[in-house]
Amino acid sequence: MRLLEDDEAPVFTVLNPAAESPFLLTADHAGRAVPRALGDMGVSAAEMERHIAWDIGIAAVTRQLAAALQAPAVLQNYSRLVMDCNRQPSWPSAFPEVSEATSIPGNAALSEADKRLRRQAIFEPYHAQIDQLIGARRTRPPIYVAMHSFTPVYLGAARGMHVAVLYHCRPRFSHLLAALLREEGGLVVAENDPYRVSDETDYGVPVHAEARGLDYVEIEIRQDLIADAPGQAEWAARLARLLPAAAARLMAEQAKEGKA
Repeated sequence: MRLLEDDEAPVFTVLNPAAESPFLLTADHAGRAVPRALGDMGVSAAEMERHIAWDIGIAAVTRQLAAALQAPAVLQNYSRLVMDCNRQPSWPSAFPEVSEATSIPGNAALSEADKRLRRQAIFEPYHAQIDQLIGARRTRPPIYVAMHSFTPVYLGAARGMHVAVLYHCRPRFSHLLAALLREEGGLVVAENDPYRVSDETDYGVPVHAEARGLDYVEIEIRQDLIADAPGQAEWAARLARLLPAAAARLMAEQAKEGKA
């Protein structure tokens, strides 16, 4: 059986695949496509516009950032409601039956065969592409930059931070970027809030970055700040300045340690 027909949206979009930038960008929740075979999954069109279906604004920010940095990027085009590509496939949260307070009928009582079909069609090709880009590097291993956005209000609770950096076992680059974001002035910068990276909640950073010993950061931008073109351009330009600055600070620290 096939989940996707040849005329449907590609699973992922790759930008600048041969570029040797210090960075590799990923966007696990860039799109909100749904395979034709799944219909509307019992979710209204209005709900599919919300954050439960995708990371609002992050595709445009990632595209502009990749262009500015001349960095490779991989954007996943299918809705996180079909399969969350930042979750281990064995976890219930990979196929959510409820997202925030919205029921997802198309995920109710999925069989293992149904889950396997989605994993083979979407999850595995997307992550294989990331593996391929990391493995193809001929120079210094990339800094892994996982691009995400978060809703300003979740279950009625407002979130006051503008941006967050998330990390787990290798926080160094994240700390450097957080410091530079704070130096911008006027930004409320959180660390590991409203989410945090762990082996129990994430896939991309633990598997692609930490397991390889790569430096990384997971960036979360508040969605109302990047919901339109001016906001997307502003944040892409900001990160295009600050990511290289953080990388330069990292290299300087590592060089100093090497001489010590």
